[in-house]
Amino acid sequence: MKLMPCPLNGPRNISEFACAGEVAELRDPADCDDTSWAEHVIFSNNTAGVVREWWFHTPTSYWFIAERNTVTDEILRTYPAGEVFKARFDYAAAKDEGGK
Repeated sequence: MKLMPCPLNGPRNISEFACAGEVAELRDPADCDDTSWAEHVIFSNNTAGVVREWWFHTPTSYWFIAERNTVTDEILRTYPAGEVFKARFDYAAAKDEGGK
């Protein structure tokens, strides 16, 4: 059994988690054409080596970040997303400024 060290719940069976892909810089869809936006949403770097990924603990609905070696599938570190993302994005303000 493979264990994932969840920052909230401690070591848990990997079957309790879902990976949501690499942590990437957010782009504003209004600042690019449809093709560029589709590539941003659909394609990933698929890096061989250490990557930062979004993970979700399904039973508690907890999102966090894991650093994982994609070559060895070793989980190097897990931590709350708040360690990387210090501010919240104000969607209402963005919508008022011309978003849809």
